[in-house]
Amino acid sequence: MLRAAVLDIAVIVVTADDEESRVIRVLDAGADDYLVKPFGFGTLLARVRAVLRRGGQVQTHRPTVVLGGLSIDLPARTAELDGRILPLSPKEFDLLAYMATRPGQVISKRELLAEVWRSPYSRADKTVDVHVSWLRRKLRESGRAPRYLHTVRGVGLRLDAPGS
Repeated sequence: MLRAAVLDIAVIVVTADDEESRVIRVLDAGADDYLVKPFGFGTLLARVRAVLRRGGQVQTHRPTVVLGGLSIDLPARTAELDGRILPLSPKEFDLLAYMATRPGQVISKRELLAEVWRSPYSRADKTVDVHVSWLRRKLRESGRAPRYLHTVRGVGLRLDAPGS
């Protein structure tokens, strides 16, 4: 989400957690480096310099994502469907942008709650369902006739271009 807001930002995660699965997940999610405490100040400066040297070469998210007739301008926080601006709420845009940076990938409701809403998962929580319903309406589709937002029963949601 940080890269969606500020494209050319360097992300170095500093933490005491050295569990390999967490390191892999954070780096795969888009962090440029991962530094485990304790460490020396010189080490931190060297890592910052290294990430900044690579700055122009590494860009994990495109500024505009195009899927069929859907175009999402991440820095401008706007979306168009067939050339018409979609009137999205900030959270609807966040949901669409998060999924658009992972086209074709099935994303669980748990992940959406954690990443888009920064909220713990609850089985009774229908927040994702409600926002997906609103988003589908604005994309001129339904759960029964999806064009972009596809439900993968028991797993999550996938954003695809029509015909993919």
